[in-house]
Amino acid sequence: MEKLWGGRFNRNTDPEVERFTSSIYFDYLLLPEDVEGSIVHVEGLREAGLLSKDEASSLKQGLWEVLAELQEKIEQGEFVPEGSDEDIHMLLEKMVTEKVGKVGEKLHTGRSRNDQVAMDLHLYLKKEILKIDSLLLNFQETIVRLAEENTDIIMPGYTHLQRAQPVLFSHYLMAYFWMLQRDRERLKGVLQRNDMMPLGAGAFAGCGFPLNREKMARDSGFSRLYENSVDAVSDRDFVLEFLSFASINMMHLSRLCEELVLWSSTEFGFIELSQAHSTGSSIMPQKKNPDVAELVRGKTGRVYGSLIGLLTVLKGLPLAYNKDMQEDKEGLFDTVKTIKYSLYLCRKMLEGARFNKDKMRQAVEHDFSGATDLADYLVYKGVSFREAHGIIGKMVAYCEESGCRLQELNQEQLFQFHPDLQAEKIKELLDPLSSIKNKNLQGGTSPDAVRRQIEEARRCLKRDHY
Repeated sequence: MEKLWGGRFNRNTDPEVERFTSSIYFDYLLLPEDVEGSIVHVEGLREAGLLSKDEASSLKQGLWEVLAELQEKIEQGEFVPEGSDEDIHMLLEKMVTEKVGKVGEKLHTGRSRNDQVAMDLHLYLKKEILKIDSLLLNFQETIVRLAEENTDIIMPGYTHLQRAQPVLFSHYLMAYFWMLQRDRERLKGVLQRNDMMPLGAGAFAGCGFPLNREKMARDSGFSRLYENSVDAVSDRDFVLEFLSFASINMMHLSRLCEELVLWSSTEFGFIELSQAHSTGSSIMPQKKNPDVAELVRGKTGRVYGSLIGLLTVLKGLPLAYNKDMQEDKEGLFDTVKTIKYSLYLCRKMLEGARFNKDKMRQAVEHDFSGATDLADYLVYKGVSFREAHGIIGKMVAYCEESGCRLQELNQEQLFQFHPDLQAEKIKELLDPLSSIKNKNLQGGTSPDAVRRQIEEARRCLKRDHY
């Protein structure tokens, strides 16, 4: 088959080269954006006097018809790419030309595949960013709702995966709200820097025809232009930024999933995941495995790989366009798919979980997580914190050796450590709820502080739609 660019060549391309260099096996996902960008380009050519009104109308009609035909094939699983088609841009032009005749050969006037594919990527990513932000917003709303519904659950907080201090479960949940909030702020920055139109940059030196790039940008929904044509076709910063956002967001989801895996184990027993988000074992009938959580945790690695892969591709490229940059798409498409599934399923998994209030409370009543409160109490009695830390540390060691809890020490035993330690006061301080209520500073785990935090979260959700 004769190539659309084949005028300079007098030999056919090796079929293996065609298969190796072709991107149509994955860039067909850009079909809607390629049509959208092409229609903007056609209108720009018409306004520049390079197409008649009838020619422009014929091309636009042909583009819409080809889009409908290809989308139907894709949806029905009948789209079978051929290596000779090279990419979606060339296939689209070929099909439009077959449909509308000679005028189809004017479609590529004043345009290179270099600025064409950059345009497609900007349009594609803009749409996907808005979808992903909606998923993030839904997840945040779920977290806030669950926090409000579970303000009475007390659980052990951890450092080094060792029980540290008691916290409200709602406070713990809200930590993930603020992680996702930062993710949304990062995504908003990606959207802002993606909001640039490269069309009109040509291969890299600009376009020799009098296209109105400002109007073309407005028509395609972009607020500004690339100021440099070389930069316009060689820039993939916006893809890297998205992959960076995605990597951080997946890291947050992976941390949540790690905790869901731990908490749903018999050893913890803090939560029970729904059967809808669990699977069984092929050999052990009793098993209920947290496969969704584990798979999100695992897929985080492939998102990291897409970021590192593209960074590596771009690091040594001279300006402007190089075929290496074709490697920007598969990782991007895979990441978009992965992050959308992960956000949706993590939210559903959390919604469907049952929280074991009694098991969480028992955990903080049979450990030493109130020790810091005892040290703080001695500070109020005039003891330096460093000395108080040492006193309470010795008490903990004594209890471990004696097989008892701090609140079980009698007055005589307490006096051995410090004369200001009163048995009744110790029992009051070691009550987990008392410890929690004491952390009332902004950002703390007290019921009032958590309520204020949730109110601020609600304000954020109202304010941060874009």
